[in-house]
Amino acid sequence: MALLTSGPDAPDAPDAPDAPVAPTAPDDRAPNGPRVLLSAREDRLDSVLALRRVAAHLGDLRPVAGPDPEPPPVAALVCDDPAATARLLDLGVPVVHLESGHPGPSGAAGPAERAVRRTHHPGWLPPSGPTAPGVRRTGVLAPQRTGRSRNRSGTLLLLSLWGVPDPEAEAFATGPLPGLVAAALRRTGGCTVVADTGLDLLRSALDGLAGRPGLRVRRAAEADPDALHAEAAVFLASPVLGALALAQARRSPLALLPALGPAQQDLAGRVAEVLPLPSADDPEDPGLWAPSAPDAAGPWHLLDPGLDDLRGAQRVARAVRQLALAPP
Repeated sequence: MALLTSGPDAPDAPDAPDAPVAPTAPDDRAPNGPRVLLSAREDRLDSVLALRRVAAHLGDLRPVAGPDPEPPPVAALVCDDPAATARLLDLGVPVVHLESGHPGPSGAAGPAERAVRRTHHPGWLPPSGPTAPGVRRTGVLAPQRTGRSRNRSGTLLLLSLWGVPDPEAEAFATGPLPGLVAAALRRTGGCTVVADTGLDLLRSALDGLAGRPGLRVRRAAEADPDALHAEAAVFLASPVLGALALAQARRSPLALLPALGPAQQDLAGRVAEVLPLPSADDPEDPGLWAPSAPDAAGPWHLLDPGLDDLRGAQRVARAVRQLALAPP
């Protein structure tokens, strides 16, 4: 288990290894309250994004890293790791367990029922099935800061290979990806590829572009995708909930990368029932690379305002605080 918190995103060379990010609290507060353990699946983009967004609303709770911090934390937030949740519960640590991403057509394995269970599910998204007993839907897990730079440039390509079969991941990395990245560099002046896993595969596939200025390849757990999005002119992303929440919260245009694996394919189909998001499947389409105007909102205005709820991260943080501050 590892603590993930937001921090500045320093540029690196295209093929340089990612430098570890030391766990730190956001600069605008100095936590001095009860200790809480924060844990996420670092190989899953949705999990990384969810933990960062919830952590921003924990107030004076003190985040700590695992697996065995001393003294023990008074509570924990665990994203997508049922084994970690079960272990903490066995140690007597109360846990908020958050399922951060779309479970796909076959559902997701749930954690121990002793946990406080939450699932990331925008109200506007058609459900993939009934919610399990004892699980509460959060609404959208939005980033804390919804503003964007007025001087945006370059492209952010947010890619999730979590749960994607190896042949599909390799076919995408060696097929469409280099063309998309080359077009992004040529048309927008830069391209930052942020991925949750498969970094060696991606760097190898992009080796022919390694000398191009403006290309960065980053591991999601060691970057800040939300901050990178605020500075980017063009946003391409895998169909995952964390990316959809980012674009919805900031009312920004988003073009979806090809859906890889059953969970992304199922989610992309359900999103298409509600929102006409464009596909990033033709790198030669000039419309894909046109920098968005400051007031461009994508299709988000089409959502039912009653279901357009961005307070999911605050709700999960409130549940963590209730566990941490409960009388012994």
